[in-house]
Amino acid sequence: MSSSTVPSTSPALKTRRRRPAGEVVLGVDTHRDNHVAEALSLSGAVLGTEEFPVTTAGYRDLLKSATKSGTVRRAGVEGTGSYGASLSRYLLAQGVDVFDVNRMDQAERRRRGKTDPLDAQNAARAVLSGRARARAKAGDGPVQIARMHKLTKVSAVKARTQAINQLKAVLITADPALREELAQLGNAELSRTCAQFTDVCGREDAGVESALQATRITLGLLARRIGQLSEQIRDVDARLARLVERHAPQLLEVVGIGPDTAVALLITVGDNPERLDSEASFAALCGTTTSVGSRRARPGAKSSVASNATLLGRSSTWSNSYSQDPAYRGCVIRG
Repeated sequence: MSSSTVPSTSPALKTRRRRPAGEVVLGVDTHRDNHVAEALSLSGAVLGTEEFPVTTAGYRDLLKSATKSGTVRRAGVEGTGSYGASLSRYLLAQGVDVFDVNRMDQAERRRRGKTDPLDAQNAARAVLSGRARARAKAGDGPVQIARMHKLTKVSAVKARTQAINQLKAVLITADPALREELAQLGNAELSRTCAQFTDVCGREDAGVESALQATRITLGLLARRIGQLSEQIRDVDARLARLVERHAPQLLEVVGIGPDTAVALLITVGDNPERLDSEASFAALCGTTTSVGSRRARPGAKSSVASNATLLGRSSTWSNSYSQDPAYRGCVIRG
């Protein structure tokens, strides 16, 4: 009996493509709606370029696509404080070291051209060469909360100042009797007095509105706006004070540092102070480093304006003895 070849019912063995074990470096050019990512090998070879939407699923697909070429341990991201903030937080949560990459200078752009893939490639090469050393802020701790509250306070203070200036400008052209009645009042008393004008005008019979009545209504509405903004500012101040007392009380122990100063310094440091290698790096970030041959601190082009103003504005209060105080030197957040 001749033997016949019977086809095997077991699935045929297929050659599986092995996942590269080498490390790849990710570079990302960030935009509002889409990110362009490029993966490079440690030798600088381009392994792939793709575009992903700015969504949670897009971040997941971006990292998944990059890991097909190797292990992603480092990533260079443009704009980690703006368009790349959410992506940076996602990559950090996945255990990837994220570095903030500056955009190419004009000379480099003229020589190489300006495209999104080139920007992404430049971000990855900046990490490979060691040019990108600034680690991205985590942006997911108490400092991010302080940053949001500070943003609210700054806008409220600006709007209140504008309303106060408008109120005083209206008084300049107001009826002389009304102007003389309010001329000697301070800002707080002036706002409280003008806020009552809307109640009085509201009870008056509807009819032809006079210029004086319109002036009183305008003053009353502006005064109520000032009062509402002042209440918002007080509420935010209380929240910031509680935040500093809970997470960085050691800063408040230094003479000359209150909640506002502490918040400005903590926002500058960020949620991950370990990204600053030394006191010199923090001084450079604040723009208070001393230039060669001069004892005067000069802010750098990319220094933190808020922290620079905070430190220089209070330098006369802090003596040299406090510079050795651990509370002064340790801007470390308590988790």
